[in-house]
Amino acid sequence: MVVIQDKEFGGERPLYKLHDARLERVTIHLGESSIKESGNIEAYDCTFEGKYVFWECKKFLASKCRFETSARSSLWYSKEGRLVDCLVDAPKMFRRMQGIEVQNCHFTNALETLWDCDHVDIRNSEILNADYLGMRTDNIYIDHLHLEGNYAFQYSKNVEIKNSLLNSKDALWDCENVTITDCEINGEYLAWYSRGLTLIRCHITGEQPLCYCENLTLVDCTFGADANLALEYSTVKATIKGDIHSIKNPTSGSITVAGHIGELIIDGNQKAPADCIINEIHAE
Repeated sequence: MVVIQDKEFGGERPLYKLHDARLERVTIHLGESSIKESGNIEAYDCTFEGKYVFWECKKFLASKCRFETSARSSLWYSKEGRLVDCLVDAPKMFRRMQGIEVQNCHFTNALETLWDCDHVDIRNSEILNADYLGMRTDNIYIDHLHLEGNYAFQYSKNVEIKNSLLNSKDALWDCENVTITDCEINGEYLAWYSRGLTLIRCHITGEQPLCYCENLTLVDCTFGADANLALEYSTVKATIKGDIHSIKNPTSGSITVAGHIGELIIDGNQKAPADCIINEIHAE
């Protein structure tokens, strides 16, 4: 493996088609496509300032690296990419990639990040300013993520999220086959039009959560005081711990609330089969 240490590069394609190389304390200054069409690259303690760094690459690792704001759109069209202990200030990272691992990373400006990707593993990371994170991205595993940003994981399939804090309006819209366990999810209009969504021991806040859902499952979940008009036009099997502000016109299934329902709205707008069974169990 070629080792490149303590060097600086800039301009157009300075390391184009580089293969089987280890970069140590390398700085990529402003320019474009610095390591494009490359493979089997390891980068340690490097700084990336230019755009389109790892494009069309097969197998790369960036460890303890920094992607400056100017390094936008640096990870596109590649396979088998790993980021470990990295600081990422650049937006629009990860686009049309397969096989992504992110561990112990901090993203400060993750606008439009992780679009149209497949097979993603994210652990112990913080992703901020992340509007539209994970758009149309499938086969995702997440453990211990702190997310700040709206419209997360829309149109995604086969997603598992654990032990995470998701502050996201309109999260998980039109998603399919998603399981979320031991998480806090804050934001309006959670998971409308989802199919096969399962929430286990989650805490949910925000207006009108979980409407128009098909085959929704809630297991021992709790709701914040602002979670009103929940479950409208959803088919659902739910056990809810504690009180819920209001439930409106679920379509079918069963809902058991171990607490109080502030308002149960069943009116002429309920959709067929209109046979949802709702029980309140009040502690003595």
